[in-house]
Amino acid sequence: MCLCLVAVVHTLPEGRAVVGVTSLGEEIYLLRDKDTHQVKVYDFMRYHLQRCLTVSNARRAPDTFSDMTSCEHLLCLYISNLNDDCIHRLDLHGYAQQWPVNDRPTSLSVNANHNLIVTFCAVSKIKEFSPHGELVRDVILHGDVIYPQHAIQLTSGQFIVCHGRGNDPVHRVCKVSSDGHHIVQSHGGQPGSDTGQYNGPWHLAVDDNEFVFVVDAINRRVTLLSPTLEYVRQVVSRDQLEWEPRRLCSDVHRGRVYVADSDECEVVGRAVVFTVYSV
Repeated sequence: MCLCLVAVVHTLPEGRAVVGVTSLGEEIYLLRDKDTHQVKVYDFMRYHLQRCLTVSNARRAPDTFSDMTSCEHLLCLYISNLNDDCIHRLDLHGYAQQWPVNDRPTSLSVNANHNLIVTFCAVSKIKEFSPHGELVRDVILHGDVIYPQHAIQLTSGQFIVCHGRGNDPVHRVCKVSSDGHHIVQSHGGQPGSDTGQYNGPWHLAVDDNEFVFVVDAINRRVTLLSPTLEYVRQVVSRDQLEWEPRRLCSDVHRGRVYVADSDECEVVGRAVVFTVYSV
């Protein structure tokens, strides 16, 4: 099965920059920073605003949050807080917990064991935490993986990692061994706009067949890679976006991809809902 065609289904309201988007059950969750520190909840069918969840105990400061993900098994949300070096966990009624991570957390994902995977760009490492904040392990990434932006752990234990920002010499997506020491496969290299190149690979999503969606922020597109990180096709183009994609979430149960589309300064943004067909 190959995922191939993408069409715009809906655009959620424009507002402050979207720093996190995820789905859980019949709902879509949208996190906007520099606002009221609320997660806005929309229904899947009509995209109507249902309610807001407040992220309590978070400082009202610019660039507080950096990402959001969800856990279907535990029915909760996780939000990374840059300013306080911590993670917030919210249940679906808004009850919040938080715990320190002792570095600035860049992005989040949940693995098959229902543990939280936190990527730390500035120190090139990944930390795995239990759902209640106990540190499970600390993974130092291979020395060539500089400034990792996002990591997702596969069922094999290996990680898919994207890295490259600004003037970094390499912008690519890598499959890294479970101990972080070895690069198994990679896609990309010198930054650029040609097929097979990236300019700011910012965020990832992996479907049940381990096809990989890659947000390419500066090139304003989303690229699809095979499970062995071979180029398949571009699935979202700049014509379908208003600004730059920075975050995305794949809803494999409903054939949807949610892309956070924000301006270069991350002041204004929206979320675009795409449907993905397979053949």
